[in-house]
Amino acid sequence: MIKSPLQILQEYWKHNSFKPLQEEIINAVLEGEDTFALLPTGGGKSICFQVPAMTKEGICIVISPLIALMQDQVKNLQEKGIKAIALTSGIRYNELDTLLDNCIYGNYKFLYLSPERLQQDIVQERLKQMNINLIAIDEAHCISQWGNDFRPSYKKIKVLRELHPYVPMIALTASATKPVVDDIITELDLFQTKIFRQSFFRPNLAYWVINAEDKTYRTLQILKKYSGSSIIYVRNRKATIELSRMLNDNGFTATYYHGGVDAKDKSTRFNQWLKEETQIMVATNAFGMGIDKPNVRTVIHHDIPESIESYFQEAGRAGRDGKKSYAFLLKNKNDNQRLNNQFIKVLPNIDAVKLVYRKLCNYFQISYGEGEHTAHNFDFNSFCRTYEINTLTTYNTLQFLDRCGVIRFTQQFSQKNNLKILTTGNHLLKYIENNKGYEIILKTILRTYGGIFDEEISINIPLIASKTNKPENEIITILGKLQDAELLEFEHSVSDAQIIFLVPREDDRTINKIKHHLVEQNNSKIDKVKAMLAFTENTIECKSKQLLQYFGENNATDCGICSFCTRKQTKNTSYDVNQIRSDILRLLQEKKLSSRDLIDRLEYPERIMLDVLREMNEHQIIRINHDNNYQLV
Repeated sequence: MIKSPLQILQEYWKHNSFKPLQEEIINAVLEGEDTFALLPTGGGKSICFQVPAMTKEGICIVISPLIALMQDQVKNLQEKGIKAIALTSGIRYNELDTLLDNCIYGNYKFLYLSPERLQQDIVQERLKQMNINLIAIDEAHCISQWGNDFRPSYKKIKVLRELHPYVPMIALTASATKPVVDDIITELDLFQTKIFRQSFFRPNLAYWVINAEDKTYRTLQILKKYSGSSIIYVRNRKATIELSRMLNDNGFTATYYHGGVDAKDKSTRFNQWLKEETQIMVATNAFGMGIDKPNVRTVIHHDIPESIESYFQEAGRAGRDGKKSYAFLLKNKNDNQRLNNQFIKVLPNIDAVKLVYRKLCNYFQISYGEGEHTAHNFDFNSFCRTYEINTLTTYNTLQFLDRCGVIRFTQQFSQKNNLKILTTGNHLLKYIENNKGYEIILKTILRTYGGIFDEEISINIPLIASKTNKPENEIITILGKLQDAELLEFEHSVSDAQIIFLVPREDDRTINKIKHHLVEQNNSKIDKVKAMLAFTENTIECKSKQLLQYFGENNATDCGICSFCTRKQTKNTSYDVNQIRSDILRLLQEKKLSSRDLIDRLEYPERIMLDVLREMNEHQIIRINHDNNYQLV
């Protein structure tokens, strides 16, 4: 018996009804129409292809550029008892051969592929043999040169049209302007496309742009006023650690998340935040995939993002439960220059790309004409130090090479520690007797790992540290000294990324094939930074309205709750100045207070409070002392 889409939704996803537009999109797909779904973050895009694929015989091919997103969706499907597989980079040919056979004969419902994997001959040959019921293009904006994350390899996706010309296709994205939508339809060769566009208007989400010379103080102010789960986005890894530490010191529960945190810690911290054990997640933009927490009350951007698309998606993680929520963007006079330094000045030119690619091949000793599909752990900072090259320019270059399908650049922390004892047990015990400082560490290793005299063993440094109550660095140092004494072999390496070479090394020939994409990408990034700055500097329009207009919704009305609308209402609200003066004098009779303290304690708009304080100071009713506090005259 064929189940209806609603029955599939109820059985596997445990939802009793669809979100807005989901059912209409699903019905269009089931009718065999080429479909374009433009839904905001949290709109439930994956349901739009997963449910119809489940109602039909055959397998759904999903193209996605993000390994983390693919793995997350496959894991979620598998947990529901649905057979799904992702063919990510790093799979060997023999294994790939077997997995593709499983997709043909093993009743799999979903096959996730990267656009680069799709270009392999073996993959295309096996796709011809599959009973494909639907082709889904996730993050479809990547196909457009005007998109926020343009990937040239996405332009080759239309090969699926040639392999299966009669299979319906659905393109999905959460951020696409009108030119991007048109470009996607053309590039994918969609036929008589049914376009479903949900308004990006979020009536419960207040967008606030705040001038803040002291962003730390402003952040504390916001979190004290608006309780509940929060995400704070910062620009680098160091800032995540420093800001989370400061928040914990001020009585909040906070943790941090960035690309260099190992997978186990990421999972632990993410789950603590999901379960409300931790209130605040301080993160880089690496914190994005798979976030489905409905009750985030505030998202705070400590720094201006590089594009409106990025800002809109990150801010949109607040208030998915429909309750009043806030997206705060803090800015000061240094931000324009920082944004220019961080995103514009470090855009690589073609010579920089050729240099980094050549150094990368030399770093891993890749010979000319070789290296294809080889994987390497990568210490990014060590690489930049070795060749004395700018870190930001190098990072942008690696991302460009990744987008163009030359390499796969995956940022994921890993640590490798292998150990083998070279001497006899008696000799080692005698050495321990003469070197008591090493005793507890060596005896703990011997008790924990059997066979360490016979073969090389992978050891867990954090586990040994917890058992011995010794710092990890001390353990590593001691094992290094024992290696120098030729008692053992110790291999210790730390990497914060992985590089997979996707094509053979051909130096300039490799880069010349993609250099025209570099100009397009750099111009697009410059335009997006300009648009983002214009958004932060525009003080004469509703913030929500500005965002909607950027995405082509030109009939938007004022939201009534953003920073512009609220200030506009404040201007039209009359306040009893005498009462404000009286309240200030009352507080100053108790003790001297700064303007910040007074603003925090009194429920009046900051602008009004500062005007009254200035007037009272000028009339010598109060004065500012040498500690910058107000006191009675």
